[in-house]
Amino acid sequence: MLDFSKLNKLTPKKGRILISEPFLEDEYFKRSIILLCEHNKEGAFGFILNNMMKIELNELIEGVEIDGFNMSLGGPVQTSNLYYVHTLDNELPGSVKILPGLWVGGDFEILKQRILLNQISDHQIRFFLGYSGWSPNQLDEEMNQGAWFVSELEAKEIMHANRKKSWNEVLAKMGGKFGMISNFPENPELN
Repeated sequence: MLDFSKLNKLTPKKGRILISEPFLEDEYFKRSIILLCEHNKEGAFGFILNNMMKIELNELIEGVEIDGFNMSLGGPVQTSNLYYVHTLDNELPGSVKILPGLWVGGDFEILKQRILLNQISDHQIRFFLGYSGWSPNQLDEEMNQGAWFVSELEAKEIMHANRKKSWNEVLAKMGGKFGMISNFPENPELN
């Protein structure tokens, strides 16, 4: 197994992204990009950005017809709960800033009303079922094992990193050895 632990120049922190190493076999995290919404001594949590589901928001909220908002599987924790990140600034009371131009959460009733009034479009918000979470020191241990690369994306890039091939694109954009890693086959035995 290749040792990827020395490649990181950045450390995990709120607003950065985690990119799984190319041979990670975990069913949830294989070739994933995760937006970190928090990383501190109590642990970490975030959302898988490139794991779209074939379900729309209107299938989850009874009695409300809302079309055009796709869903991602945010991770294996609390997969029956709905979460969201958005570019709406303080328009949603209770939102928490993740990085410039990007927030998590906020008043869901206000959000729902604004969507029903066509005041919010799908490029302003991303929905997730579940989240990815780490207990204290767990993510740091995984970093030491080389399971994750750390990088940064702007809010606009995060809002559009929703395809499986986004994993390759983000690594290629990082350049150098990461560019080479982006071309690794999913199954090294096929190389």
